[in-house]
Amino acid sequence: MNIGQAARRSGLSAKMIRYYESIGLLKAAHRTDSGYRLYSDADLHTLAFIKRSRDLGFSLEEVGKLLTLWQDRQRASADVKALARQHIDELNQKIRELGELRDTLQDLVEHCHGDHRPDCPILKNLESGGCAESVRA
Repeated sequence: MNIGQAARRSGLSAKMIRYYESIGLLKAAHRTDSGYRLYSDADLHTLAFIKRSRDLGFSLEEVGKLLTLWQDRQRASADVKALARQHIDELNQKIRELGELRDTLQDLVEHCHGDHRPDCPILKNLESGGCAESVRA
């Protein structure tokens, strides 16, 4: 199948497929005599693996490691589990950071009168670089 068909079937854009190929996540596609890329069912299977990995938030580097482990039938599942656990730790850290951002913004919104006056603690906080004193101003 050509790249357009592979894109439709995989749920990825043709641009992403070319990118994954250029960085080595997907092996180079076979080419027709006129230079068009051709993809096999095995390529689609790999694209589905990449897409699902990315949907789960794995970085491109982690996806590369996962692909290597997936293709190595002699791998230890402990290696896969360790990579997934590391990713969970990173996700938990991001969740904590996002929670802190939400709480800070919530506090700023609660201290903003939201009326006709120009005084705004949200803007003051942004201007001050996040100094705590500006929240109460």
